[in-house]
Amino acid sequence: MPVLRSTSKTSRRSRFAAAGTLLAALSLLLTLPGAASAAAGQDAAAAKKPARGTATMGMGVITHDGQDGLPRETLAAQTEGVDVSGHQGNVAWSTLWNSGVKWAYTKATEGTYYKNEYFAQQYNGSYNVGMIRGAYHFATPNTTSGATQANYFVDNGGGWSRDGKTLPGVLDIEWNPYGDQCFGKTAAGMVSWIRDFVNTYKARTGRDAVIYTATSWWKTCTGNNASFGTTNPLWVARYASTVGELPAGWGFYTMWQYTSSGPTVGDHDRFNGALDRVQALANG
Repeated sequence: MPVLRSTSKTSRRSRFAAAGTLLAALSLLLTLPGAASAAAGQDAAAAKKPARGTATMGMGVITHDGQDGLPRETLAAQTEGVDVSGHQGNVAWSTLWNSGVKWAYTKATEGTYYKNEYFAQQYNGSYNVGMIRGAYHFATPNTTSGATQANYFVDNGGGWSRDGKTLPGVLDIEWNPYGDQCFGKTAAGMVSWIRDFVNTYKARTGRDAVIYTATSWWKTCTGNNASFGTTNPLWVARYASTVGELPAGWGFYTMWQYTSSGPTVGDHDRFNGALDRVQALANG
């Protein structure tokens, strides 16, 4: 009768030889110029990606929109302001006050995982020299819901009080420094997230949050949605001699971030009105 035999040594040698050939082919692919440059590009991209929590207001403006000069002189009254975050550390508020800066915003939170370690010095320091001040939240719509982040913001410095020197909180919604510029959301999904945030913020504080954004980002990531212009003041980012086109729904801007390389601290802004209009926004 026939005898069943185990796999022959010849068959095993054939399989080993095939595996060796495959490994050699893969090694060859990795040594090709295109593969090497692609790997280097991936390493460079990973190296450029900032650490979570380090995002700042306007950090994507120059990369995506560029910069083109400073604001032209105008007869309309405007009031100088600044915005700061943890990377600036302790801020020289007296120097800024003496240079003509009368209002300021401080980053309070990001997502639900970061609180500015310099918040007290920055938020209270600006108040103590006489500035009208407020807080902002850097949004990460791909990590938690708008309502969750609004509550985190209010609970960690983003609240409001009718003391005449506290501005309503700001939703900083712009390019994602950690990945896809629209945080992986469709335009409809982004609009829904923003509405969830601003509705929750108003329910908690009684104030409509200011929306900080850039027109080009707003067009790309919300489909240029026009539904927030009648309720939420606009803080527009554009580093140029004029504000330029505004996002849909807003006929005018309330604040304009016009540079990231101003004196004392980089980010300088203009309020679209005299100081009494800044006070009016604070008072609600």
